[in-house]
Amino acid sequence: MVSIGGPGGSRADGHPGPDRRPAGPPATETATDDVDDLIAQALADDDPGGQARWAAVSRLHTRGDIETFTAARRLCASDVAAERVLGVDILGELGGPRRPFADKTLSLLRYLAACDTDLRVLHAVLIAFGHLRDPRAMPSVIDLAEHHDPSVRYGAAYALSRVLGRPPDPAGLAALQRLARDPDEDVADWAALGLILP
Repeated sequence: MVSIGGPGGSRADGHPGPDRRPAGPPATETATDDVDDLIAQALADDDPGGQARWAAVSRLHTRGDIETFTAARRLCASDVAAERVLGVDILGELGGPRRPFADKTLSLLRYLAACDTDLRVLHAVLIAFGHLRDPRAMPSVIDLAEHHDPSVRYGAAYALSRVLGRPPDPAGLAALQRLARDPDEDVADWAALGLILP
């Protein structure tokens, strides 16, 4: 069983958890803020929760500019799943709390949620929906809550509690309650936590 909230958490089956960033400071700091260099550094780290990868992604998040958004959007259109995952990871928290590209990001993520078939991409999309906390993501999250793969349902459980809205959307709440009874223990645990936390 996986611990539900810690940074860098991963599921028992090896899929990354909701927050795939490592605990503590990265082992090495990069000296560049060039978008292409940071993307290359992130892609060079084969570990989805790797310190070098998330150090580069965090720097991209803080840039929050159109250059970074455009580069991430381009990654999301790649034929390579690892590049699409990176693009989604960048977009999910691009620009910090301001989220200057939230509307465009939401449209792109909803497209990927409907059309992509790679499990890692779908998981990343759901985590990004959770970071955005936008109730407009609800239909996409509910659709993926029924996915056959537990890593995708796990992402849906994470996202649902963050996009339910106030008052909670009835369809979203019903989907979260179904996930709390999921046969996968990690999915059920995360969904149950989402039901009790505000």
